[in-house]
Amino acid sequence: MFLIGLVIPWIIPLGQLNLSFYRFVLLATLLPCLVMWVSGRAGRIRAADIGLLLYSGWVALTLIMAHGAASGTQSAGIFFIETMGAYLLARCYIRDAEDFHNVIALSTKLVILLLPFAVYEFLTGNKPLLSVLGAIFPTVEVTMMTPRLGFWRVQGPFPHSIAFGLFCASTFTLTYLISDPGRSALSRKFLAGLVAITAILSLSSAPIAGLVVQGALMAWNWLLRQYDIRWKILWGLAFAAYLVIEFGSNQTPVQFYISHFTFDQQTGWFRIWIWQYGSASVLNHPLYGIGFGDWARPKWMAPDSIDNFWLVTAVRHGIPALVLLVVSCLAIVLPIAFNKGLDKKLGNDKLAYLICMATYFIVGTTAHFWGATYVWLLFLLGAGVWMLTVESGEKAPLDETDSSMRRRLSSNRHGATRPSRHGRVASQTRET
Repeated sequence: MFLIGLVIPWIIPLGQLNLSFYRFVLLATLLPCLVMWVSGRAGRIRAADIGLLLYSGWVALTLIMAHGAASGTQSAGIFFIETMGAYLLARCYIRDAEDFHNVIALSTKLVILLLPFAVYEFLTGNKPLLSVLGAIFPTVEVTMMTPRLGFWRVQGPFPHSIAFGLFCASTFTLTYLISDPGRSALSRKFLAGLVAITAILSLSSAPIAGLVVQGALMAWNWLLRQYDIRWKILWGLAFAAYLVIEFGSNQTPVQFYISHFTFDQQTGWFRIWIWQYGSASVLNHPLYGIGFGDWARPKWMAPDSIDNFWLVTAVRHGIPALVLLVVSCLAIVLPIAFNKGLDKKLGNDKLAYLICMATYFIVGTTAHFWGATYVWLLFLLGAGVWMLTVESGEKAPLDETDSSMRRRLSSNRHGATRPSRHGRVASQTRET
């Protein structure tokens, strides 16, 4: 229901709140997930869990300080639901490889289901999903942008074409490597191609850059598959490129990336100005940020949007919020990256997950994540925690989980349960 809710554009008013479909799901599951997490039924409490909890608390404090108790508390409540709700939903219910594969398979199907509607919108500019579903409940606002290359940028069921492209592009590597372990390699390539086409129809630089990054990382892994140090070599090349740009260019590495990974030069320069004035705002309000207030910039920079997720976090909620978020992400991604000796299937899971998350982190420097793209990021973050419980050479996590108990109960009903170690010992004792 949560995954399907991400592609349903309804905005349903409830009192003073406007709730999307996925928010209703998160509201319903937040308390059960909190109970599971606190009781240890989702495995032991980890540093990333505490970090995201502190991150949500700090954001709540900054919003209350910027907008007052009434308005700030309401915004902080929604933020907590979207942050901890999405993270804990995945953290509690995706507890092994089978759960993970099922999520990826469904997300792939959802993206491909959007493809025919996206092609129609790409060619005509009409938005069939918003038109049809809007007859039932209010939907996200229709965004009509200037065509690019003679075609319309696809918005789909999302508030903007960038959000549509980011959601679709984020599943590219996951589909290519692990969308369904039962499928052939050719079938997975075909599905990944459909996913890539759907994302490209957004005609947005950030999603297309994300596809390029994912493709490049998968190609690197395949070309140097015989070398265990291939990722160390890549880090070395990246560091060398950083030094070349730092000392051989009049731009900083961040400015160089922003200016070269956009559709046109004007957009690139505008993002550089956003970085400069946004960074100045962070330095002027380093602790609590400015909330949802307007950030200081020249009058000719009319749009108030900041196309940088990490910068937006610091501008709105201060440096502590950014540090807590980044550290929480790294507390999950880095231990997974250094988990060696997994079998081939789990190795594919690990590779796909790390490439997906790395791409999200990189693309976040040229795009802002909000709404469905933000909760999808937090959901993906929680969806990888089960990999932390898999030790080298193992094929399944160690901790007792809700999903494993469900399968055990199912096997009990069919009389196929394997006796536990203690049960075998007791049986052997009685026989002796």
